[in-house]
Amino acid sequence: MRILQALAPAIDLVFPPRCPLCGEGIGEQTGLCMACWSELAIPGEPSCISCGRPFGEGVPEGSVCAPCMDDPPRHDGIAAATLYNDASRKLVLSLKHGSRISLAPMMAGLMAAKLDMAEPGWMIVPVPLHRWRLWKRGYNQAAELGRVIARRTGSRLAVDALVRRKPTPSLGGLGKKARKRALSGAIGVNSRSVSLLKGAQVVLVDDVLTSGATSDACISVLKRAGAEKVIVSCFARVLDEALPHT
Repeated sequence: MRILQALAPAIDLVFPPRCPLCGEGIGEQTGLCMACWSELAIPGEPSCISCGRPFGEGVPEGSVCAPCMDDPPRHDGIAAATLYNDASRKLVLSLKHGSRISLAPMMAGLMAAKLDMAEPGWMIVPVPLHRWRLWKRGYNQAAELGRVIARRTGSRLAVDALVRRKPTPSLGGLGKKARKRALSGAIGVNSRSVSLLKGAQVVLVDDVLTSGATSDACISVLKRAGAEKVIVSCFARVLDEALPHT
């Protein structure tokens, strides 16, 4: 880290820092310009005490949202850095498909800031990629985010605690039952991590939380392995109804 700090002026000279969203010049390599920062939608309060879903004004503190009342979640909380909109989508796609791993520190920093409920003793577990997708992409974006969160929070990173046993199709557009079928048997616990997970308090890390089907599958196997609590940490959460209207 000190070496990188020492080389920063030379790197900035050769590669002047620019906002990854709009290309404007900025002060540091890991950040956004002020205009693009303002485009990110940060979940606010009040919010559901169970899942963190933002409420409108006038909802009393400690309330539970209708989806959680109708179908109590398996997780023990969701900590989302942003709501999924055009700005967060561009960052997610740049990290996941554009090989912009340099975005991970900034994105994970926003995620870590939302993890006030997780103490240093918690274990950081990334959502796994299937080995063929990992080979093709070269890295797991959830693991890159998890590494930074572990450093920021002083928590233990268990990068291989979960394994994806079979490739799964894109879940977009699938119904609840179809998503469940696609993920059936797809995710398991690494045999070498079983003892680590017994009684563990886990932060499950992913870049985007959409329907929650993948995180639910991960939570199920983590809790079957003996994890005591599982909090979901994501950079962007898809909640269109919670986005501010302009």
